[in-house]
Amino acid sequence: MNINEQLIQLFVSNPDVFLSGEELSNKLACSRTAVWKHIERLRAEGYVFEAVPRKGYRFISKPDKLDIEHIMEQLQTRVLGRKILYYDEVESTNTLAHSMVLEGAEEGTLVIAEHQTTGRGRMGRKWHSPKGKGLWMSLVLKPRITLQFAPQLTLLVAVALCRSIRKLTSLPVGIKWPNDLLIEGKKISGILLESSADEEKLQHVIAGIGISVNLDSDDFPEELRSVATSLSIEAAQQVDRTQLLCQFLLELETLYELYHEQGFAPVKLLWEALNVSLGCAVRSQGPQGMIEATAEGIDDAGALVVRLADGSLTKWYSSNVEFGSRQK
Repeated sequence: MNINEQLIQLFVSNPDVFLSGEELSNKLACSRTAVWKHIERLRAEGYVFEAVPRKGYRFISKPDKLDIEHIMEQLQTRVLGRKILYYDEVESTNTLAHSMVLEGAEEGTLVIAEHQTTGRGRMGRKWHSPKGKGLWMSLVLKPRITLQFAPQLTLLVAVALCRSIRKLTSLPVGIKWPNDLLIEGKKISGILLESSADEEKLQHVIAGIGISVNLDSDDFPEELRSVATSLSIEAAQQVDRTQLLCQFLLELETLYELYHEQGFAPVKLLWEALNVSLGCAVRSQGPQGMIEATAEGIDDAGALVVRLADGSLTKWYSSNVEFGSRQK
């Protein structure tokens, strides 16, 4: 049994009791500095301790780890999530999912991790994904569409996720084009779709989804605290990650089947009802400099339709769009 395991056993054997650094160092036969370092490592793993000067440490809670057997018992889908690959820590679930597809992974295969060391978002941005606090996952999809319609899937996944969060928490979640979910202007989720195609035929799509579920404000880097939040912060209570995951997969499967039956039209209507983008001032860096416009809608391919200063309409696809406030 290593020192971390011995520490946990000591705290579990003494519930709601403060154990001093000196007492712990004596029982573990190590220095008080070593005790502090081991407690900090456990905190990084998701264990929570209360520290009080001259009293020591008190054990509060252990990490909230996903139980795959429990997930499978709650899951109501036919295809999505019926095979789950669970990891404690990975570099990126999207990278792993791509590898799984090359090895023959079927549609619906879900790669999920408690922690990503190099999670990524759109435009090469890093995605902050602390251990045991969110849902960091990638889903293998094999849609029966051509490459030109792939952007529609980002909006489809966003709608499914937004609807599932609203049903579970009643929080006023909205979608910012094309792939972010916001609550009162703060980001709680991002979606990154990566595809592989043979000529114009899609071979597969990896839908990477990151949801900040139970992060505290201290879990966010200081530079993100003004622009990011979590479901637990907004709901003022912990959110059941398993319940949210199962609700999302069911919502996505239902919408995904509808999409293959009826096309993008019903998805577009749902997206428009849930969006927080339309009517906003937007700008994007173009070849001739910064272009300013107003977001007017989305087209049938999922592109953002904007109105320029001269009144003309144009479409923006995957450009780096900055959104401002809604126009009066």
